[in-house]
Amino acid sequence: AAFEPSISVRLSTLSEDFTAEGIQLTSAVRAQELIPAPSPIAALLEIPTGELILRLERLRSSEDGPVALLFNYVRRDLCPGIEDVDFVHRRLFDYLETDCRLVISHGRRTFNAAAAPKAVAEALQVRPSTPIMYLEQITYLSDHRPVEYSDVWIHPERMRISALLPRL
Repeated sequence: AAFEPSISVRLSTLSEDFTAEGIQLTSAVRAQELIPAPSPIAALLEIPTGELILRLERLRSSEDGPVALLFNYVRRDLCPGIEDVDFVHRRLFDYLETDCRLVISHGRRTFNAAAAPKAVAEALQVRPSTPIMYLEQITYLSDHRPVEYSDVWIHPERMRISALLPRL
């Protein structure tokens, strides 16, 4: 059965959601490098184009196989040295909040359905062009500065998104 967290309701990470349900995820770091911020990402992070940012690519898997492929783009000016962190064993938000002493307050998530690009399909073990859940997120600090932008591709049969919404 597909795992079904309520990730639309509060800003938690996939690994936090899975851990809360007693499901163990493994994390494989596929890339971790400093790159000059491309124009669209620089605009979202409110930094100059070309400023160095961390690009982190990770594959989250359960015992059933790959669940999500994550691409995180993190401002380095707010957390120097982040490129040297062992993100196999450390959670990104935990590192930002604990070691960098940043106060993450909110995020904006946009969900979409998309045809899986070839590299994403290979990582998630689905056929290319399979309909797949795609999530974009911008994470903000308490002073409203963006600290991180992410692209998350979610396996369509291993995870679903649900939300319990109060009617006010």
